[in-house]
Amino acid sequence: MSTPVTPENTPGGISRRGVLGLAAATAAGTAIGYGLGRGSADQALDEGATHPFYGDHQAGITTPVQRHLYFASFDMTSRADRDDLISLLQDWTEAAALLTAGREVGKTGAVDGPPLAPPDDTGEALGLGPHSLTLTFGLGPSLFDREGDTFGIADRRPAPLQELPLFAFDLLEDPISGGDLCIQACADDPQVTMHAIRNLSRIAFGRAQIRWTRLGYGRTSRTSTDQQTPRNLFGFKDGTANILADDADALKRWVWADDGWMAGGSYLVARTIQMTIENWDRVQLAEQEAIIGRSKGEGAPLSGGEEMTEPDFSMRSSTGDFAVPSTSHVRLAHPDLNDGVRILRRGYNYVDGNNALGQITAGLFFLAFQRDPEQFIALQTSLKTDALNEYIRHIGSALFAIPPGLRDGEYLAQALFEP
Repeated sequence: MSTPVTPENTPGGISRRGVLGLAAATAAGTAIGYGLGRGSADQALDEGATHPFYGDHQAGITTPVQRHLYFASFDMTSRADRDDLISLLQDWTEAAALLTAGREVGKTGAVDGPPLAPPDDTGEALGLGPHSLTLTFGLGPSLFDREGDTFGIADRRPAPLQELPLFAFDLLEDPISGGDLCIQACADDPQVTMHAIRNLSRIAFGRAQIRWTRLGYGRTSRTSTDQQTPRNLFGFKDGTANILADDADALKRWVWADDGWMAGGSYLVARTIQMTIENWDRVQLAEQEAIIGRSKGEGAPLSGGEEMTEPDFSMRSSTGDFAVPSTSHVRLAHPDLNDGVRILRRGYNYVDGNNALGQITAGLFFLAFQRDPEQFIALQTSLKTDALNEYIRHIGSALFAIPPGLRDGEYLAQALFEP
């Protein structure tokens, strides 16, 4: 693997356009555009904005949530061995450093190579800029379960990395669940995310292939105080009480793992949650609010106050019932009723067209980071009586170990392969 890419250390053979692009991205990236006051992050987008690829933790977890997502799950090919896995992670590391800096992949990029050979880079992101691209990589339980321990890592499997149990109301589809590896690409331009996954998939050819993908838009959570709470496809504000990037104590307690080679990493739960849009649209407003536990306009808890007001779960209405209903989503998911358990959410809306009846196929691509998957398991178990279950279907599920960040000269998950 080559040395990390920086403006001062540009490997030989990089395309001329890539060198100029990195310089522009570096200059523009000094001002990400997120510190301009509450809500301004949703308005001021900088096509040259970048996030560091190297650091203590992988980007794309506490990074301010971008507008677009392209998520890809991969399976290693049947003939791949340990050397193939390591070389793939090395090649992905090198390419990811280039992509997140707004550069083309390969030695000659998209247009500077030999005219009679395929270009190193597919070229659809030329001139677009990095648009705050982050790439987050993970390893699935199945990677450690290969028969015969093909990759020589079975004894290095983190204890928390086990297949998620089947939850109440799960209707999981195998083709959109699981995977040996994953890449989460987030950016403020959808073509930038497409370009990243397309080129990383191309690099994986012969060693790994895509198992399933999910395109997301319109983030459904916030990770920064500069971001307004977004709305999901049911029209309600979502993720009001999410863990934020500046809450170091909460991140340490609930997000960052501290076990062995995973120290500084996290565990990602990815769930495809289909919403029965047409059924929901026929529900009275008051009932919708009772199901969620918040007002649809302000997003305030039904116990009163404003959006950020803590719910009062002991308050009762004039009828003697709880003001925040006992089967409401907010109540059942709240840390106060789950031994304080919290997760860091980073989800997106998705639309997959329509079914044969003309109904919209859409929903929430739920992404959550936690130091131990048991946090998600506890919360999801508590939601078995959630009134919202009548209007959603969990159809896809996956769990991935997200290795810690990288130092200069390292490759993804390098500590996994070292004694």
